[in-house]
Amino acid sequence: MGIELEAAPKTSKAQLIGRLLLGLMLVNSGVSHLTYLRQPFQAQVPPWVPLNPDLVVVLSGYGEIILGLSLVGLYRVKAHVGIIAALFFVAVFPGNIAQYTEHRAAFGLETDTTRLIRLFFQPVLVVWALWSTGAWAALRRSSFRSD
Repeated sequence: MGIELEAAPKTSKAQLIGRLLLGLMLVNSGVSHLTYLRQPFQAQVPPWVPLNPDLVVVLSGYGEIILGLSLVGLYRVKAHVGIIAALFFVAVFPGNIAQYTEHRAAFGLETDTTRLIRLFFQPVLVVWALWSTGAWAALRRSSFRSD
């Protein structure tokens, strides 16, 4: 028994714009991981991650570029890409938490208050990925189907 998901559900113009903006944002962020913000991103890698922080930053940068290009270009499987993007945002959230709990300054987040406020934006990214790709609606519809 598995979930059958409509890969390319109908979406509005607002969702299309949201998906494209999210995709471009991810590509930009991924490029920054690999270039001019490489060191600040290393500050977000929790010390308990058993990999070299630079390797984590490089791998997540490539992941963001691939996700971003997929959001822009893979229309026929956009709902699946939306779910993967949402899971990616959940997967990197511990880095944001570690930056807050370990008082690490990066990206202009110099105080605990600014680092705490940032934590509330990660769920927004998850919702944005699911909404803009139609994945949210596709998942709800698939849960009502019976085999």
